[in-house]
Amino acid sequence: MVLGKFFNNYIYFAKVLLLVSLWAFQVVEGSRAEFVTCGSILKLMNTDLKLRLHSHDVKYGSGSGQQSVTAVETTDDHNSHWLVKAATGETCKRGAPIKCNTNIRLQHVSTKKNLHSHYFSSPLSGNQEVSCYGDENGEGDTGDNWTVVCNNDYWRRDTPVKFRHIDTSAYLAGSGRTFGRPISGQGEIVGVSSQYGAYTDWQPQEGLFVHPSDLLPHQHAQIIHTEL
Repeated sequence: MVLGKFFNNYIYFAKVLLLVSLWAFQVVEGSRAEFVTCGSILKLMNTDLKLRLHSHDVKYGSGSGQQSVTAVETTDDHNSHWLVKAATGETCKRGAPIKCNTNIRLQHVSTKKNLHSHYFSSPLSGNQEVSCYGDENGEGDTGDNWTVVCNNDYWRRDTPVKFRHIDTSAYLAGSGRTFGRPISGQGEIVGVSSQYGAYTDWQPQEGLFVHPSDLLPHQHAQIIHTEL
């Protein structure tokens, strides 16, 4: 009888320990899931215009003639996926949270080219042109590098950030203007000189978010999936 009571107590405490462990796991994993990490694939929404950053194999008819970058309202377009990776010549650990004021590149997943800017004029508003640039391996030049501007320790998924172009100091923005054919209705994306202007805030939306897990020693990262 004593042995039975001891066994029952053992089972009880084992269950309590398991519940505590599961709770701790959820707290740790939940906190990690709050951040954008190196290697994540995501969509970025302009919080003012409610449009997602977008590109496609359509070149500008003026300016640089490079692959155009626009913004779209639809949430399920695969051409709105961007891969978060290290700046040119740098590395980042897959699954590591991106710190605020870190330099990164955003690679367009479908075409392998990087979000890019330079001193060409944008086609509709005359601001600074934003394009996609690079070779088939996703390698371009320093014009592909952007700084994640935010006030937290890390780039949070629930908080808007700004992107400052390193070579020109311009901020990624929408202009509020839309294109005609062949990309009718898509919004113009530009670089602007002031971060305090309209349409410069961007927030992560749907994506595949890679994050580290100390609880899985044989795996380097886990992936959190939201609707793409």
